[in-house]
Amino acid sequence: MYCIINGETIHLPAHVRTVAQLLHHFHIHKKIAIVEINMHIVPKEDYEHTAIADGDRIEIVHFVGGG
Repeated sequence: MYCIINGETIHLPAHVRTVAQLLHHFHIHKKIAIVEINMHIVPKEDYEHTAIADGDRIEIVHFVGGG
């Protein structure tokens, strides 16, 4: 499946089907992140159940600490 993630077309492996799996795939699952699919913000409590479909436009924002 192909999705546009943060403006870049990316081929996702077959096992990545939900927002939670997507974050785990990119090693962001342990960070604070905001996910938007097709211009709709996905509540964190829905990450496990929100499906990703071919052609979805996904924005992922995660916070990086530093000083």
